[in-house]
Amino acid sequence: MCAAKTADGEQRGFVIPIGGAEERIDDPIILQRFTELCGADKANIVIIPTASQREDTGSNYETIFLDLGAKSAISLDINNREDAQTEEHLKILEKASGIFITGGNQLRLSTILGGTPIAQSIRRLNAAGVHVAGTSAGAAIMPEHMIAGGATGGLPNEQGVTFAPGLGLLNKVLVDQHFSQRNRLGRLLSAISYNPFASGLGICENTAAFIGPDGEVEVVGHGSITVIDPSDLQHSSMAEARTGDAITLIGLKLHMLSNGAKYNLNTRVASPN
Repeated sequence: MCAAKTADGEQRGFVIPIGGAEERIDDPIILQRFTELCGADKANIVIIPTASQREDTGSNYETIFLDLGAKSAISLDINNREDAQTEEHLKILEKASGIFITGGNQLRLSTILGGTPIAQSIRRLNAAGVHVAGTSAGAAIMPEHMIAGGATGGLPNEQGVTFAPGLGLLNKVLVDQHFSQRNRLGRLLSAISYNPFASGLGICENTAAFIGPDGEVEVVGHGSITVIDPSDLQHSSMAEARTGDAITLIGLKLHMLSNGAKYNLNTRVASPN
């Protein structure tokens, strides 16, 4: 699934995967930046808490965004596929300048939202300039291919990752979240070995990738983003691997980027600022 096409004269909105556990009270640098990007005191932010099974998740984020100065913050109560097709929810979404997808169970996102009018609207609105951010599970579902599971550890192997369909807001990226905290280098490497077309972004907690319409990724937050660039990959043994085998990958580039550093998804060039 490719990202929706932009109309003539329009610019795609930012896509902002967050590694989870973003600071919300003391120094909410990521959520503040998102609010300002969406219009600051003119921002209309719509929250999709579908991944979470806690009843207060949506209302908590409403309070957070209003405290950060947004004009409005509305949570959509979407708990099943029928909810993802209601005209009321679609009308609210149409007025958004920013969409925020919360964390939780990412398979709830793919199975409840996948193929629904809400998912189609998110893709179309992002192509029309609306910014879309997601934390944890909300970050995982942004690419065309969502990493749905896999073993922890630093080494890739034939069974190191499982996939599910994502929203398709990004098609040059694979995203993994809670990256260093949950030791997920091996599963991101496994994912890249299956699809060396895409760059891999391993995003630490309280860290975000602000991905602009020009493909420029800027790191915002207090952790780091591990970028795996397979553009010069010379050899992958994935095709010959048997169940549980370790994988040989030769020629990968790896960048470790902290706050303010950048990486361009189109040129594959990293820079410190």
